[in-house]
Order: sequence, then C-alpha cells, then structure tokens
Amino acid sequence: MRDDEARYEAVTSRDARFDGEFFFAVVTTGIYCRPSCPAVTPKRVNVRFFPSAAAAQAAGFRACRRCRPDAVPGSAEWNVRADLVGRAVRLIGDGVVDREGVGGLARRLGYSPRQVQRQLTAELGAGPVALARARRAHTARVLLQTTALPVTELAFAAGFASIRQFNDTIRQIYAGTPSELRAAAGNGGAVARRTTAAAPGAGAGRPGDGFADRSAGGSADRSADRSAPAGIPLRLAYRGPYAAAEIFDFLQLRAVPGVEEIRGTRGERTYRRTLRLTHGSGIAEVDEPAGPRRRRRPPAGLVCPAARGTDGGWLECRLRLTDLRDLSTAVQRLRRLFDLDADPYAVAERLGADPLLGPLVAERPGLRSPGAADPEELAVRTVLGGPPEHAAALVRRYGKPLDAADGGLTHLFPAPGNLTGAEVAEPVRTLCTALADGTVTLDAGADRGATERALAALPGVGPRAAAYLRMRALGDPDVGTTPGSDQEQGATAGPAAWRPWGAYALHHLWRAGLLPAGEMPIPNGTPIPNGTPRPDEGPGAGEPSGPREPSGPGEMPGAEDPSGAAEPPTYATAGRAG
Repeated sequence: MRDDEARYEAVTSRDARFDGEFFFAVVTTGIYCRPSCPAVTPKRVNVRFFPSAAAAQAAGFRACRRCRPDAVPGSAEWNVRADLVGRAVRLIGDGVVDREGVGGLARRLGYSPRQVQRQLTAELGAGPVALARARRAHTARVLLQTTALPVTELAFAAGFASIRQFNDTIRQIYAGTPSELRAAAGNGGAVARRTTAAAPGAGAGRPGDGFADRSAGGSADRSADRSAPAGIPLRLAYRGPYAAAEIFDFLQLRAVPGVEEIRGTRGERTYRRTLRLTHGSGIAEVDEPAGPRRRRRPPAGLVCPAARGTDGGWLECRLRLTDLRDLSTAVQRLRRLFDLDADPYAVAERLGADPLLGPLVAERPGLRSPGAADPEELAVRTVLGGPPEHAAALVRRYGKPLDAADGGLTHLFPAPGNLTGAEVAEPVRTLCTALADGTVTLDAGADRGATERALAALPGVGPRAAAYLRMRALGDPDVGTTPGSDQEQGATAGPAAWRPWGAYALHHLWRAGLLPAGEMPIPNGTPIPNGTPRPDEGPGAGEPSGPREPSGPGEMPGAEDPSGAAEPPTYATAGRAG
C-alpha cells in the first residue's frame, strides 16, 4: 500500500490486515499507532505515515498505550524480499546489531556500513541502529511487565549499553519511566515474584503484549500447569486466519524425542522444545489456540485489534531462558517456526485464483509454511533422513544434556561443530563441516540463492533437499515456482502464477495429497526419472528425490479425503516419482 489516501482509508476502517505493514502518527497528540487502533480516527490533516515503528520513534512520536503498535506482527514483505533491505531487516530482528554492531551487520551482508544505512533509511525511514533500538525497547517493555528483575539487570538483558540510554529510550517511546511501565502492568510484578522459576528470567504474569493477566480467567479445561505456567508469558501475534491444527500436526509428526515434545490432545496441544541460543539455552512452550468461542477477550482498553473475529489473534507462549539477553532472538525464531509474520490475505488472493488451488485455499484458510527454530538443526535432520528417532539417537550421543530434564525434554540439539567427527555418517559430517567453517550459512540474512546452490553441491544433499531447506530453514515463501515458459507467456495457473507464494501452494498440495508427502518440485522443471528413491525410502544410488524428514497423516495422498481427489493437472505432479 503506497498511497497515503489508501493508507488513511485503512486507518478509517481499522483494517487489521495492514498492522505491521505501516504505522500512522497523530501530530496533535505525538502518538503513533497501528492501522487498526480502536481510538477515534484522527483528521487526515493531522496524520503522518511511517514505514516502520522505528521511523515514527525517530520522528519524535511515542507508542500508543491502547493499541501497542510495537507488538504487531512483522511485515510479510521482509520474508519475501531477498535484496539488501530484506536481508538486513531479518538479521536485525535476529539481534545481529546488538551482538556485532552495524559493522558486523554490514560484513554479513557484504556491503559497507554506509550503504546499509542509506538503503534502510531510504525504505524504512530509519537506519540499523534505530531499528535495533526499537527492538530493544519492545524487549524491555516485555521484561518490565512480566518479570521482577531489578531495572538495572533488565536494561542490560534487553541489550542496552547503559542505564541512561535505557531510561531515555523508555521515556521517549512509552512516555513514562520504567517504574511507571511496570506499575501500569497491575500485579504483573507481584505475580512474577511469586512464580519465578529456577532458570534466570523465568516468571509468569502479564503476557508480554500488554493484555490482561492470565490468572484472571481463560479456558476452564486447560490443565493446571497451563493455567499457571512458569516462564516469561508472551502472546505471539499473527494477522488473518491461522490454521493452527495443521501446523501443530506438522510439528507433532516431526518432533525429535529429547529436543521436542507435544503435550495434550488435538485442539489443546502444547508444543515444547529446547533452544540453543547465543548466550545460553532455553525452553519454549507454545499453546495451540482454542476455538474462537472459547477465547477470552482482554478487558476494555487492552483489546488487541488484531484479535477481533477473523482478523488475527495470537499464540500463547512461555519462555524460560538461562540468559535474558536471548529473549528477542528466541521470540523471532518461534515466529519463524510458526510463520507468524505471513500475510494470509495476499496468499489467498494469489493462490485462490488458481483453478486447482482455489478450492484448497477456501477449505484451509490461513494454512502456513512452517519455518525452523534452528536452521542448522533442520539441515542435519533433513540430510540424516528417516523417522525422528534417527535424529534422537544423534541427540543422545552428541547433544548437550540439560542441567535437569523437563518432562520429555532432555538435551539441546548438537551444534554442527560436534558432528564433524569420523564416526558421523558421511553426508551429515560433510554438511556440518560446511556449516561449522562458514562455507554454508543458514542465518536469517543469508543470500538464499547462493546458499541453496552451496547446499545442492554438497554430497548427499542435492537440489531437492536444498530447495526444502531454502523454504524452511531460510524462510523463503517463493519456493517451487521456478520461472519458465509459463511465466513468459503470462500464465494464470500453475507454478509461475503462484509467485511469490509457492511454498504455501506446496503445503496445500501436500495436505490434499496432490503431491507425494514432503516432495519438492524438480528445480528448473526437470522431470523425476522412474525409480528415483522416495524421501521415506532413504538414499539410493545417486541423489535422493527430496528431503527425508518424515511425513505422516494429512500429507499422504488421500489421507484428508478418503474419496480421493480429482486428477491434478500436469504442473501439480511435476515432482511425483514414477
């Protein structure tokens, strides 16, 4: 949305579809908001628009206390774009500027700091320092409202270099002192003090997006440990419809014992996993959202506009971290895993016009393309192949044990450097050597095309597994849509017409059984020879036909529809063996 008048129309209609796509500020109040803010719509003459929260903050506006614009889902544009700005935004979200500075960000991108600053300022209205500062401020607000940490410790945990910088930033962005922000959270601090867990930074209380305290109510049939969880409570916002059952199915079928586990029954599950982070480790818990009739709305004045009706919602999450400096990085990894920054409206508009995919999109609105909480872990699991128990054996032998087991969680997944010994199987050892020495990088800002080519050149990986890793480990939504003659002829159906949402098309085809479970289309449209091994048959002579992570019910042909599906057109079966 480029036109300011169109943006103002979105503000007037409180359209939550554009939350995170842009922000507006009111010059008479000095406040900036998300488009769906429930406050009275300001006059057009008093409104200014900004491409990012950091740009609004740099212009001197403070965050609205009612709509919490700093807590909106990220723009899906940054997942799509593979240019300098898109890569930089993803790296900043992953905490690179906090850890390595602007110079480190520029080195990862292969540009000069001046060029990075210029490009980001031109498109986002703020440079890397301002974008990282906005990220730190949001982390600080979450910690203030959900933990009882002393303010001094909290400032450094959020990534600030000094107490003065912390105080000035909080005062500028939130128009209050840290103590006032904590007091505004009601009894959050007291609750945190009563329920602080053994791991540093663990505490319960007011959810991190500024809503009411969990202890005030909720689903009556949640288990006791869910009603009073340990850890920093967060609400991970998303826009539009969200097919939660499908993404929890996907993760449950691939859960590696010791590193991941699913508790509860379908519709009320909790996904739990360990996280290997920069400064320490952590345990994350994410709840499958209840149906809309059972969801409790926060009190008046604290209603998230994105939670109304089908306009969006959130996943409830709890994080226990050994070092709170990893909070924002852990949150970003979970957002990528659950694909929370996707734009389901744009996906449905593009894929819904396809004669094959249209009915599938209507049947499963909000189907997401899961990413990876740890891209290197996913790469090892994909190359290793077989059921999750194969990866679990690696975990038991090479993974770092937790200080104390937590239910079914016992280890961290081994780092690539621990899997380079001679006793490790050749394909995994070669991959991990490349990851450990930097020949292949799978971070948020990696050049997707170059990384895919480097992966495909490794023995035992090949182009199909590399494409799968590009989709999940690198979060590229434009996979499976290699340009070709269809696109050149202006095709209105088939892979060329799916761009840039090919990954979502693949998930719809997998779920409907129109592509073999987990199979990736052949790069450049090359057909699969008869007899090429299937992903679940293990490696054979030559390159495997696709990623060998296990698949299960719901992705196998006919699993969703016992009566079978109509014969798909040629482009839907381009990656089918035999």
